[in-house]
Order: sequence, then structure tokens, then C-alpha cells
Amino acid sequence: MSTPFPFTAVVGQDDLRLALLLNAVSPAVGGVLVRGEKGTAKSTAVRALTALLPAVDVVPGCRFSCDPARPDPGCPDGPHEPGPFESRAARMVELPVGASEDRLVGALDIERALAEGVKAFEPGLLAGAHRGILYVDEVNLLHDHLVDLLLDAAAMGASYVEREGVSVRHAARFLLVGTMNPEEGELRPQLLDRFGLTVEVAASREPDLRVEVVRRRLAYDDDPAAFAARWAEEEAAVRRRIVAARELLPSVRLGDGALRQIAATCAAFEVDGMRADIVMARTATALAAWAGRTDVLAEDVRQAALLALPHRRRRNPFDAPGLDEDKLDETLEESGGSEGPGGSGGDDDPDPDGGGPGGGGGQPGPEDGGPGDGDAAARPEAGEGGEPRPSGAGEQSPVRAAEPFRTKVLSVPGLGEGAAGRRSRARTRHGRTTGARRPRGTLTELHLSATVRAAAPHQRARGRSGPGLVVRRDDLRQATREGREGNLVLFLVDASGSMAARQRMSAVKGAVLSLLLDAYQRRDKVGLVTFRGTSAEVALPPTSSVDAAAARLESLPTGGRTPLAAGLLRAHEVLRVERLRDAARRPLLVVVTDGRATGGPEPVALASRAARLFAAGGTACVVVDCEAGPVRLGLAGRLAADLGGTAVTLEELRADSIAGLVKDVRGRAA
Repeated sequence: MSTPFPFTAVVGQDDLRLALLLNAVSPAVGGVLVRGEKGTAKSTAVRALTALLPAVDVVPGCRFSCDPARPDPGCPDGPHEPGPFESRAARMVELPVGASEDRLVGALDIERALAEGVKAFEPGLLAGAHRGILYVDEVNLLHDHLVDLLLDAAAMGASYVEREGVSVRHAARFLLVGTMNPEEGELRPQLLDRFGLTVEVAASREPDLRVEVVRRRLAYDDDPAAFAARWAEEEAAVRRRIVAARELLPSVRLGDGALRQIAATCAAFEVDGMRADIVMARTATALAAWAGRTDVLAEDVRQAALLALPHRRRRNPFDAPGLDEDKLDETLEESGGSEGPGGSGGDDDPDPDGGGPGGGGGQPGPEDGGPGDGDAAARPEAGEGGEPRPSGAGEQSPVRAAEPFRTKVLSVPGLGEGAAGRRSRARTRHGRTTGARRPRGTLTELHLSATVRAAAPHQRARGRSGPGLVVRRDDLRQATREGREGNLVLFLVDASGSMAARQRMSAVKGAVLSLLLDAYQRRDKVGLVTFRGTSAEVALPPTSSVDAAAARLESLPTGGRTPLAAGLLRAHEVLRVERLRDAARRPLLVVVTDGRATGGPEPVALASRAARLFAAGGTACVVVDCEAGPVRLGLAGRLAADLGGTAVTLEELRADSIAGLVKDVRGRAA
């Protein structure tokens, strides 16, 4: 087994280390979501935490890690009688992004259950993570139904497997840690809320800290065992402190004053529901225990708010996570009287045993993993705009987008088989049952009536004599289901001079922003191609990060001629490449233009020929007609006809518009 990088050797990242340690002290806090750019030690810190967790006592031979002092009465391997036990190190189980539902929750042998009436259950990753850590790298890329199962198990402390009336339940209490790069897409707000704490991480911009990071990493790579040995004393000190904090936790008192501060803070920041209040209370209690105190202070409440509230304040994917600390301090002072932040009791004895982080809400210090305040000093704002475009003839400065609105549903016709989402009809593993077929590989969803019908004609030949049905593997039928898939929505935006009127471009950007928000909610990938002047460019390659697309849109300048043909050809190339990467994800092209084409010889004819490439390939297309004024030329409608799609005006795009809109885009399925 390879030697993990020591937790206390991680440089900086104070908030990340503190959040992980608080969950180690009190798993009831609800786990940690770590958001940040690539290469910021997210995975390293999570894997290193495992070595600090105390050993666990388990029932010998139990596949579900039952506690011998309090065995699970419903354990599939039970019942467990009192007897000897064994100790083992706490485990960290990694959930791969591409894992199946059976791999996560476990699999039931349907054939044996139906024919023999026995519950032959093979445990999944949730069982392996019980009383340990379940780590999900790139949790934002995990399929929604897996995230739902995962978070339900984390909330209930148990996992349920249901297969046609046969059910298995087992305990599944674990420390849930997810990491993600926001550039690759966001989690839905309701899923964000299920993580107890969230932390934003970024690489330090301080040269000295970056030098120290490189120095330690090179030393570890040269000799992992020797490097770990140099940090063994610090690791042991933090391990002892976790044990002491766990023992002290039941004695920590959460007074009425602290509870009032928690309630006032959640109300002031307008978080939804009551989960934030509960998480803040548990976090503040864990902070006090970690600092070696039995009373929760205002500074604990403040630190708990900074960890528990930022991700609960987002209303849409374009809102940057964060918390106004001045407003937080004012709220705590108003609700706590003289016991505001930094009040009495915080600095008397911040670290009585010298084992690491102390007062001030338990913020880690140098002895817990690196020099001082670390990476918290210089973090770039999330969701910054794209690279500035080069100036061109007649270019105008970018204008702000109008307020987004709820749009009509645009979907791809036909029945796809792409990644799970919420836009177009597709054959999926979840949804309404539409039929049955022979299983391809492992049976996952039994169609009971179809299986019975397949087995019934053969009962006499198989010598059936009792009430049970004699079922063979060839009789089993897989249920086929129809649900919704996510699509690749490629936006082709006209940024030429004909679109450059500031009020008009603001409305156009507002419409595209609205469609981007719709794409986020429907779990699509998005891309952005713009054209102006003499050429077209890919402003954003296809990605799951709609907020990155919104940032590129916000900084989009306008002006110059209208090379419509160049834009269509560039969009066609983007879709061709993406089809090679993911043939199952069907595309939807959204062209935002007034339909004009200028520049070069025969620009209108060239644009028409380029548009017919999409019609020939069966790509679903919609043209958002941005033409304005009392006299309309109908150029966008002609373009839509060449594309084999449909045209809608900005007014018709609104969900509350009186004008009708055909939901399925006219065109052949890809």
C-alpha cells in the first residue's frame, strides 16, 4: 500500500483542513463539498485525512462493518451475537464518476430471489464506506440519480435496495466528501444544500508559499516513507486531538444566545429551509470541542456561518458563492449584544495542549499543515469573464444583459440514448416503464410480468410440481424505461454591427442568458460560437459549466460586418468534433441573429449553403429572430428553413408569451 501524503504537510488551505477536521470530530455536520480549480490539493487533503481517523471496532466477518457494541439489528449478515471483535483502520472508499447504481448501493441476485426466495445481496460502496469516508471526486459530473441516492443515504444513515418487492437495508453512516471544479459545471442548488459545509480553494499567489508547496511535493515524491516519517509527530498530535474533541463533544453547551445568533444569521442571509440552522449549530459545537471548550462562543458561530452558508445562498448558477462578512459581523453583533465576534473567552487559552489549531473558531495554525494563513490571502473571484477580444473596425464596448426570464421548452425530436438530463425524450435507466427486452449483460431492472409470461409456457416441461414458478435465466426480462436526456446546446450568436444597438443587444444577451439558465436546469452541455467582422470564433468550447458561458457572453463586444456563413461553418465543425467524442449526446443548435449576411462575395448564398449542411445532417436547430423595427425582412425565417428548423422571436421565447411555440424543434433527429 502506498504511503499517503501527510495531512499536516498540506501547505495553506486552512478552511479546507478545518472543514475536514470538524467532520472528523462530528460526522453529524454533514460532510464537505470542496470547490476549486485543478491542482489545489483537494484530493490530497481528503485522502490524507483517513490516516488521522481513529480505528474502528467491527464484528468479525461482517461485510457491513457493524459496531460490536451496537450492532445493526437489520444487518443482512446478522443477527450478531455478543462476542469477540476486531479493530481496523478507518476506510476511505472512492466513488468513481462512471459507477453504476448497483456498484453504489449493492446488487440483489434477482434470479435467486425470484426462484429460491433468498436475499442474495452483494454489498456496494455505501456498505464499504460505513463508519469511514466516502469520497466523490468531480461530484458535479456524477449522474443526478446517483447523487440523490448518495445524499439520501448520508441523510438517513442507511441504504435501501428495492427490487420488485424484495428489499435489503443496511446501515450506511459515513463522512461524505465531494470535490469539484466549478469550470466543469455546477451541482443543483437542492443538492448543494445537502452538503453540510463548503469550502472554496485556490492556489496561493504568494511566491514563498508556492515554493514551499513544490519543495514538499518533490520531497514526498523522492521518498514517501521518509517524508511521512518527518511529519509523524504532528500527525499523531492531530490524531490525539480528534479523539479528545470527540470525547468532549457531548459536554459542549450550545446556549440560547448562540442559538439566537445562528437563527438571526440564517434569517439575515435569507437561506431556504431550516437545514442551515441545524448545520450551523452542529458546526459551532464541533468548533468549540475542537478548541477544547465546553461553551460555544460568537466566534464559533461566525466561523460556522462562513463554512455552512455560502453555498446555500445561491439562487441560480450565475450567482458567485460567498458571504458578506461585514453584514455577518453586524448581524452577530445585533443578535448577540456585547458578545460579538472576538468577544470574551476566545483568546484566553486558544490551544491548551499545543496540539494544533486553537481559538478563533478553531482555525488551523502552522502546526496543522503549513505556514500560517496560507491560501486564504489571495483568491481570485469565481466566474471571471473570458479573455478580451481583439479590437476591430466599428467595435463597441460590451453591454450588460437584460434580466433573464423563463423560456419555452426547446427539445430535440425523436428518442435518444444520451446522458440523463431533463430536456429531450430518451431511453434511460430511470423513468416510466415502456416495455421489456432480454437483458444485455447484468439484469438491473426486472420486468416481472414479462418474466412470468416468458416462463409460464415451460412449467410442465420443467417438471414444476409445487407452487413456486420454475424460472431460468433465459426467462428474465429487463424493463425498458423512457425518461429525459441532456443535450449539447450550442449557441451561435451574431455579434456584428447589425446587432449592436445597445438596447437591442442587451435584450439579446438577456435571452441567451435565459436559455443558458434553462440549459443548466435541464443538465445540458453548452457551447458558444460568435461571429462578427470577418470571422467566427469559439468563445467557449462545449462544457457543463453554464456560468462560464454566461461570463463569456457578458464580455462579448459587438460591431463590424456579419459573416453568417463563417459562423455556421464554425458551429458545424464544433458539432462534428463533439459527435466523435460523445455520439450519444444529441445536439441542439440555437442561432441568435437577425438573419443578415454581409461581407465577401455572395454572402447570402454562402450562408444558405452552410445552413443546408445542418439540414442534411439532421441537426435540430432553432433560430431566435432578433430583427427589430417596423419593417421586417424575414431573413431569420429563411435561415431557419435552410437549417431545417424553426424560427421564434424574442417575444415568443418567453414561457408566458401568448404566441405559441412548437416544443419539438422542426428537424430530423441526429
